[in-house]
Amino acid sequence: MRRFLKILRLLALLSIVIAAIAVVLVTRGEGEIHASLIIATALGVGLTVLLGTGLMALMFISADSGHDDQAGSSAAHDKDNAE
Repeated sequence: MRRFLKILRLLALLSIVIAAIAVVLVTRGEGEIHASLIIATALGVGLTVLLGTGLMALMFISADSGHDDQAGSSAAHDKDNAE
């Protein structure tokens, strides 16, 4: 759990940086920019990056813990018994 929280902090920082880059790119465009557009861009991009990278981190941590091996061997065992 401690390892995941450390990774999550780094991913949160990454998502903030990417959201800031997205906001800068949106505001460089021509025309009038409303505050709601900036807020929606920052939240949308930031939370999407955080969700995607967080799920990927959980997948890697799960694979390292060995729980996936136990589930895979159980499914193979059930398949062999069915035949």
